[in-house]
Amino acid sequence: MVDLPDVTSVATKLNNTLIQYYNIEDCEWRIAKKTKDTIVWRKPSEEFSGYLYKTQGIVEDAANRIVDHIRPGPYRLHWDSLMTTMDIIDEFEENCCVMRYTTAGQLWNIIAPREFVDFSYTTDYEEGLLSCGISLDYGEARPNFVRGFNHPCGWFCIPLKDNPRHSLLTGFIQTDLRGMLPQSAVDTAMASTLSNFYSDLRKTLKA
Repeated sequence: MVDLPDVTSVATKLNNTLIQYYNIEDCEWRIAKKTKDTIVWRKPSEEFSGYLYKTQGIVEDAANRIVDHIRPGPYRLHWDSLMTTMDIIDEFEENCCVMRYTTAGQLWNIIAPREFVDFSYTTDYEEGLLSCGISLDYGEARPNFVRGFNHPCGWFCIPLKDNPRHSLLTGFIQTDLRGMLPQSAVDTAMASTLSNFYSDLRKTLKA
């Protein structure tokens, strides 16, 4: 069992931090990658020496179904091409858990496989949902993995007013991959990973 001082206060603080990110002025962001249906921006993180990334795109499905595929549960591992394992190691209530997951190597294994242990929380936001998380210091990393750390991150999924079967999915990610990595490699990997995340998600929802 994971020893959290107060699950409610952790969830509330995380929720409030993500709402602050959601309200950051557009002029503070710089485009990192743009495709025909997804944009990735970045700005210096206030949590660590890397970047806070923002990514946004319209996904053709209802908000509840999209978030069910993003948050910890039976769907995520089947479609997310970066994620290689996922285990829920503690559950506090239906929308709140701790998960341990691993990711594949990237950029011809310049970035070796990573392991994360995250607190995850999903809640209502406006007419849609917010699924957010933050890493915990928990145990030792598995052999052959580097333990990464996710500073406050999350996904807002809001149905479009003129077409509720389509949703605007906005993500905020700030991952410290740790290890001896060139910053340029991290920046390239993060922008591509977030763009691919949308492609993988759209494919599985249409299947």
